Amino acid sequence: MKIKSILLGLSLATVSSIAASTASADTFKLAVTDVEGMERLLVEWGPFKDALEAATGDSFEFFAVPSRTAAAEALRGETVDFVVTGPAEYVVINKLTNATPLIGLGRPDYHCAIVVRADSGINVPEDLKGKKVAFGDIGSTSNMLCPMQVLADHGVDPVNDIEKIHTERNIAHEALKAGDVDAIGTNANSWLQVRNKETDLPYGFFKMIARSGDLPNDMIMVGAHVPAEKAEAVKLAILANKEAVIAGIVAHEENEKYSGMDLVAIDDSAYDYVRSMYSNAGYPQFDNFIGE
Repeated sequence: MKIKSILLGLSLATVSSIAASTASADTFKLAVTDVEGMERLLVEWGPFKDALEAATGDSFEFFAVPSRTAAAEALRGETVDFVVTGPAEYVVINKLTNATPLIGLGRPDYHCAIVVRADSGINVPEDLKGKKVAFGDIGSTSNMLCPMQVLADHGVDPVNDIEKIHTERNIAHEALKAGDVDAIGTNANSWLQVRNKETDLPYGFFKMIARSGDLPNDMIMVGAHVPAEKAEAVKLAILANKEAVIAGIVAHEENEKYSGMDLVAIDDSAYDYVRSMYSNAGYPQFDNFIGE
């Protein structure tokens, strides 16, 4: 009789423990700013969502956003809780919503560069005054804002001292190769992948005349409406299970840029350099998304 009572007590304790665990679990909405449509979210970020749920014990539901502005509005309206985004997007979203960085997605070799033809006679950024420079997507951290900041760091006003155009990376590369532009400002690692596919040019055909330091991380950011203790619990669970979470992020080839990444704790002050980028690009308020 005593054994039965003990077993019954243990069973009830187990049931109570499971019930308490279930009761403490939360359901959060998750968005990714550069992925449009639910289908792409499920395919490209589904393994990450699964890893996130396994790590935290919480449920995460995708919330598809058609634009960066929509992501900010969703955070402000408390219809999304966590957002995966980049440095340039974060600076604006933080200003509009007071959302904060939770976990940094540390990308290896994440920096930008100014590239010219080696035979151009252009040796330092100051030589680009009055010349044509191609940048990537308007508002991109590493393909526009960062290279413009690099020019500013070397005494070249990227708004008034150069003729700037915006185009896709491969097109910019071909334009530089043909001499149609004098330089390109680009994500250094991504451009090298394009350069390394060249088979008919000597390695020294191009040269980098300036580069940035490593850029602030992409991130998982959290809405201001999420209770601090909940956000902290999610952060600690991610860091405690980082290998599985990283595996989830890099599972799809579209996230190849994160190969070799780390997950790290971050602070808002790390993004002051990005705020400076906005100012030097002619957008000192950084309260709206450039090109959107």
